[in-house]
Parts: sequence; structure tokens; C-alpha cells
Amino acid sequence: MAQIAVDVVLIPSDRITNMAIEANRELLKKYPQKIILDREKCLPHISLAMGCIDRRKITEIEIILRKIAEDLSIRFLNIVNVHTHTNIAGEKVSVLQVEKTNRLQSLHEKVMTSMKPYFRYDVTADMLLSDGIVGESSLQWIKNYPAESGYGNFSPHITLGYGEIRLEIFPVRFNVSKIALCHLGNHCTCRKVLAAAELTA
Repeated sequence: MAQIAVDVVLIPSDRITNMAIEANRELLKKYPQKIILDREKCLPHISLAMGCIDRRKITEIEIILRKIAEDLSIRFLNIVNVHTHTNIAGEKVSVLQVEKTNRLQSLHEKVMTSMKPYFRYDVTADMLLSDGIVGESSLQWIKNYPAESGYGNFSPHITLGYGEIRLEIFPVRFNVSKIALCHLGNHCTCRKVLAAAELTA
């Protein structure tokens, strides 16, 4: 399949990655095991832009991401709380809400603009990297990303998993080191890093 569903993301520090995985493990004790975070096949991340690309364009996109990383430096962000929302399937999903700074908003918009020549939104289930049936909510999230999650609707977060959890540790300041292009899986998880660029200090 030439077309694949992808996510341009920020990868958080090891400390926040571990925090997200630990919170996910707590959710998995009570709620459906639909999102099982780990460091290799289901990465904690902050989404900046989603869409579908021709996999032959990965190298071109990596060059663009390197340029963005050089021009727009972001090293530190703040997690302000845990937020639980209900998706279109009526299921509760918990996320770490990240403060939307002007610099982070600018990065999101820069990525969205840069990806316009490459992104399509006519997503189908076979474009995702998944071992099971792809949920309709995943396809709708990707298809509607620009209108519902882009630009003024951008809401930076790190998904923890299905269900509701309480954490009393905020605010938390953390660093990010990479901007990456990932192959999307079911539930809009980041299943595989296809390209990455280091963020400058």
C-alpha cells in the first residue's frame, strides 16, 4: 500500500514517557486494553499534525522536519493537568493536557502548513499499522484533523489510554528532544517512527 496514515509528533523526555506508561498501566487494570503504551510499538507523544502520505515521500518529509527543528526550537513544555473526554464512540479517554504556548502553537501551524503538499485525508483502515480491526473513531479523527484539531482547535496532549484516572502531580515541566513522523495505528497510536529530527536547544 503506497498510502499510509501518519502523525507528526513531539517525543517527550524519558521521565514523562515513563509517567505516561505507568498511568496507562493503572488504566489497563480497570478499563479495556485498547491502548497499551510502550517505548517501541506504542509511543507516548504530542501530536502536531495527522494525515495520509505516499510512503515514498518519507525522505522528503524528514528533510522538512529537520529544517523545522533547526528554525523553531522548543525544549521545555508544561503538563498542566489530566483531562478526560468522551470520544465519538462514547468511550472515556484520559490525556495529559500540555500548556499551549505561543511557541508550541507556532510549531503546530508550521508543521500543518509544511505538510499540506503531502497530506491527504481520505483515510482507510488499511493505511494504519494495526493487528486488529481499526475503529471508526480512529478514521474520523484522522479524516477531520485539520477542521477539528488543527490551528485554533489545536489542543496539545499526551494520550494515556481509555478510562478515567486522577494524578495529583501538576504542573510538571519537561523537555522534548525530537520531532518525528510516525506510522499511525488503531486509536491514533504511534506504532512506528518513520523519520525523526533532533530539536536544538
